[in-house]
This record gives sequence, C-alpha cells and structure tokens, in this order.
Amino acid sequence: MRSPRLLALAAAGGLLLTACGGGGDSVDTGGGGGGGDNVLVAAVSAQPDQFDPHVTSAYPSFQVLENVYDTLAVPDAEDLTMQPSLAESWETSEDGLTWTFTLREGVTFHDGSEFDAADVVYSYNRIIDEELNNAYRFATVENVEAVDPQTVEITVSQPTPNLPALIGGFKGMAILPEGAAEEYDLTTEAVGTGPFTLESSDASRTELAAYEDYWGGAPGIDGVEFRYITEPAAALTALENGEVQWTDNVPPQQIESLEGDDAVELATTPSVDYWYMSMNYAREPFGNPQVRQAIATAIDRGAVTEAARFGAAQPNQTAIPEDSFYYYDYAPYDANVQEAQSLLQQAGVQTPITMGLMVTDEFPETVTAAQVIASQLEPIGITVDVQTVDFATWLDRQAQGDFDAFMLGWLGNIDPFDFYHAQHITDGSSNFQGYSNPQVDELLNSAATETDEAARKDLYDQAAKLIVDDVSYLYLYNPDVVQAWAPGLSGYEIRADKAINFEGVELP
Repeated sequence: MRSPRLLALAAAGGLLLTACGGGGDSVDTGGGGGGGDNVLVAAVSAQPDQFDPHVTSAYPSFQVLENVYDTLAVPDAEDLTMQPSLAESWETSEDGLTWTFTLREGVTFHDGSEFDAADVVYSYNRIIDEELNNAYRFATVENVEAVDPQTVEITVSQPTPNLPALIGGFKGMAILPEGAAEEYDLTTEAVGTGPFTLESSDASRTELAAYEDYWGGAPGIDGVEFRYITEPAAALTALENGEVQWTDNVPPQQIESLEGDDAVELATTPSVDYWYMSMNYAREPFGNPQVRQAIATAIDRGAVTEAARFGAAQPNQTAIPEDSFYYYDYAPYDANVQEAQSLLQQAGVQTPITMGLMVTDEFPETVTAAQVIASQLEPIGITVDVQTVDFATWLDRQAQGDFDAFMLGWLGNIDPFDFYHAQHITDGSSNFQGYSNPQVDELLNSAATETDEAARKDLYDQAAKLIVDDVSYLYLYNPDVVQAWAPGLSGYEIRADKAINFEGVELP
C-alpha cells in the first residue's frame, strides 16, 4: 500500500531533466507560488544533471538540492562543525559502536506528511543496498534501525568518529520519504523537508517555491529562480543591471575592482575545495607512473592558478587547504622541463604523445587552466587536445571511462575522508581514473576509523604522499569562494563548503 505522502503527490507532473533541454511541467508539492517581486533570481554557471540526491555527484544539482532537502546533521555555516538538523541530538555508546539519533518532531515533507525514523532507515538502506554514489560513507555501518518513530540507532563495526559528517556533510545524504524512489522518478522530481519545493526546471532555469510549513520557519522570500548563465562576465552584468540578485559566477579578473564597487556586495572566503587533473590508468601511456610524474613535473601550478583564478586561489600539490588542521605540506614537483623530459625517457615512451584533456565551458576556469597546461606540456613532447564539452557530457564520459585525462574540482569537502577516500581507494565510487595501491587502501581505511586526531592526521599524511607520488590526482590549487549579490539583500552567509542556502534571505 502506498504511503499517504506519496498518494498526495500522485497527481504531480514530471519535471523535465534540465540537461535534456526544452520546457518543463511544474510540480505542485505544497509550496507557495513562484514569480513576483519577492523571488530571488540567482545566476549559476551550469545546469543540474538530475535531482536524485543519492545518485547525482554534480555540484550544479546540489546548488538546488541544498534548498530542497535536509540531512540529520548539517555543517555550521561559520566553522563547518556538525550541528543538529533533522536530528535534534545524538550520542555514542561507551565503546563507540552505537550511535543514537533523536529526531526532530513536527517536521513534514513537502506533501504534508510527517517525517519519522522509518524515512531515515529507508533513505540510508537505499544508498547501502543499491550501492549508490555515497554507499562508501557507510563502510563501517552494520545496521540502521528505527527504535521508535523519533529514534534511529546506527550500529558500526568500528569506531567511526566522523559519522555525523559522513551523513550530514552534504545533501547527497538527504532524507527521502519512505518509498519515494519506488513511486517517483527522483531524477526529475523532488520531495524533501527543506525550506523550498522544486516547482519546475528546463534548459534555462530551475524554479523553487517557499514551503510555508518548513520546520525552521517559512522562508523570507517567495521562491528562488536559478538561471544558467555560463559566461562570468554576462552573469556579473546581469547582477549589476538588476536582472539577478545573486551569483557565484564572478569573473576572477574583476574581483579586486569589485571590492570598491557600490553596485554589488562582494564576499570571498577560503574554500575547502580543490581543483585537479586526473589521467586514465587504462589509457596508455598514462598508466605508466613515470609518464604521469613527468606531466606533474612539467606543470607550473602557480601559472595555472593565476590564469584560472587571478589570485583568488592558492596553488597546492595536495588536496587539503593550508588553513586546515589536516593540511599536509608536501610539494615534490617543481616545474622543470628538463626533469620532465628525463622522466619520459626513463618511461621508455616515444614522443610526441597526444593527450585528450576533457573540460567543460560550464566551469570556464577548467578551459582556461587546460589551455595553460597545454602550453606547458608542449615543450616535453605532449600535445594536449583540449576537449570542451557540456557538463552532462563530461559527467557521462567520466563515468564511462571515455577520457585520457580530465580536469574539475571537488567541492564542499569537510572531513579529510571527503578529500581522499572515494577518489583513491581501490574501486572507490569516484575513482574514475582506476588507481589502486594496497598501501593507500590500508592507510585510508585505518584513518577512517582512527579516533585520535593526531594519529588520524598522520595516516592521511602518509596516504596523501603516496597519492601525490603516484599522481592518482595531479592537484593544482585550492580556490577561494567568491560570490556577489545585490546591495540590501540580507540574511545570506557565504560558506567555505560552497553550500548555497537561501532560506534566511530577504530581498531589499
């Protein structure tokens, strides 16, 4: 028998997946109406690939889903420590193997039905049983049980000190209504407990409406309209002209001049993101470690960073930024053409070599960075074919292993687990490059369950050294978060994890 919350959605029309283009039908999930003067228009650079929070790995999707779904815990906007959300509190047993979460009462999904423990069990078991994108976050989880409607107990096989961050760090761990995936196409529809409902989406925009019964109080605006404006200069012009009220697509070369511009409010903060290049181990000669090391040695990260970000980033040869406790000061590669050429000779490969480098113009800095990388690799006999594709194609080719190399960023990392685990452990869900090092596997698995912070850092440092030496990822830089909005807009907080939350916003 279908649950009441799903019956209430049965008449809803499907959203058109934005990556496919065309017009979309609206879905009425109980929110307020869109449009009007009290709707925030936000310019973003790329379209969501889909709206299933447990399946997508695309940041453009999470820009929307951050406002639609909730998790049990949530990062604090100021320091990213985990705070209560759908769970009011949690505690661990003395042996660290049982976590008990007390759920918030009075929470409803967007169809008006009540949230309870069964929804948590369903959501987490869906990820685990179907081995979805974030199943690796449950590596130590043995059981998820509803003790009663307001209590969830999670049993782990080993102490897992970062469990709140694993289940609350981003909306990929969102709580769905029980049975939602069986009744609806979650790639195009959404029903969460967040401050806004997903109303419609097409090739040019996604529209959200305020959910008046939101447990945190009704939002201060009637809705949000995300417009896709790929070109940063065009996004900034739209903001200055009043066509949009917020954007994170700010031309890096104009950041300094905008700091004194009364037409916009500009905010920057160091991020927990990293941008990188990775090569396909299944494509020769990139499976050869000396070839990868030669490429890592030829690249001048400072020049790449300056071209892509105009100073709004810090070059880094590891993933974690310098202001983190888990930062590892390790930089073995100095840009050196002669040394890079020597490594290629030692590898026994014949030059010239052609390397396809897949980027997307929906993240323009990847195109700029790739052009600089191409110029830096040419002197060592590597011709870079910069392949600029739309983001949906980029994601599909990455998943299929259809690349020599690609460049992009990992956004919203909180715990060191987020920076390294799924990307570099053998057969990890985000290990698209095909890297496998048993020593790295052992270090990452040990670090994931280490309760002593200093010992945990040492384990991640050891793993990071091997990852960098093997060039599983060729790390480039840690960018700043740069966002701008209309003067007089209030209630918005810029965040190091790049999560975009509009529930507290009020328009001038």
